[in-house]
Amino acid sequence: MSSETDETLESYGADVGGPEGPLTRFHEWVLIQGNRLVVAALLSAVIFALIVGLYELGVINFVNGSSVTSVASGMIAGTFSLVTLVVSVNQLILSQEFGAAGKARDRFEGVVSFREDVAEEAAVPATPVAPTRVLELIIEAVRNDAAGLAAAVADHDDEVRETVVRYTNGVRERADRVDETLERSDFDTFSAVSAAIHYDEAWQLYAATHLRNDYHESLSPAAKAQLDELVDSLKLFSVAREQFKTTYLQRELTRFSQLTIYCGVPSILSAIVVGLLYADFAGPSLSVVALPYVVAALIVVVLSPLSLLVSYILRTATITRRTASVGPFVPQKDPDEGPFDVTAGEDR
Repeated sequence: MSSETDETLESYGADVGGPEGPLTRFHEWVLIQGNRLVVAALLSAVIFALIVGLYELGVINFVNGSSVTSVASGMIAGTFSLVTLVVSVNQLILSQEFGAAGKARDRFEGVVSFREDVAEEAAVPATPVAPTRVLELIIEAVRNDAAGLAAAVADHDDEVRETVVRYTNGVRERADRVDETLERSDFDTFSAVSAAIHYDEAWQLYAATHLRNDYHESLSPAAKAQLDELVDSLKLFSVAREQFKTTYLQRELTRFSQLTIYCGVPSILSAIVVGLLYADFAGPSLSVVALPYVVAALIVVVLSPLSLLVSYILRTATITRRTASVGPFVPQKDPDEGPFDVTAGEDR
């Protein structure tokens, strides 16, 4: 292990608790934290302001009836296509819920087994039902195991003790940050997923494995046992995050399908109204002053399913991207980045 780089031993995963400015917080709010309906409404307001702004600048106008009706016809076709796509996605989600009794039993037994492992690791009678409470228990177990590992190497030589304590300090610091996030969160599945996606257990698992093998001869049996306990707790956290992520994504996409259907009918009706406004040979019956604003508002309603699509896909895609790796893999990191440099066959 390079002494020049091991000062970064504590973490190479998610950048939790780093410096955050207003732009970063707004970016996170749009991608993850913000209510999806509020984000969709904000996007619709931006569309309305853009259309009105272009009209006020003289870039566009609403005088040519044939052009407006052509746009309305295209929007109707696009809305039908979007609704059809959403129905197909909903059918795909529902297909995952159907299965024979054996498959349902296996899923149930897997969840029960996981809950028993969490209860045993956290030393509690039963695992809570709230997702955030489950993560709090696992994080507490990680923190206790890290503290126990630091205590177990107190009588080791300086190199081993300093390296392991640096690692455990990083683990405990990151655990404290996630715990603070969970304390401020609600008890729903999204709150658990939102807190869990920032925790870098993948790097911590990798570092723990490397430490155990690199200092195999130097660590005492008690330290090895404590390190194994820490690895088990980190594995439980990874499994919990995947379970909650799967549940959340199913619920989120189903909710998106419902809202798209709800918005589909007003969207199509608004597109029809836009076309009917210009159906009279004498031109629109609305005043010239009010017409651009009415048409802009109707266009916003027509595009409401698209706004919903953007808001929901932004969050689901971001969560999926940030949790795409399972286990000790950190695909977003540079292969030459980090304190460990290994070569095939170097232990032979």
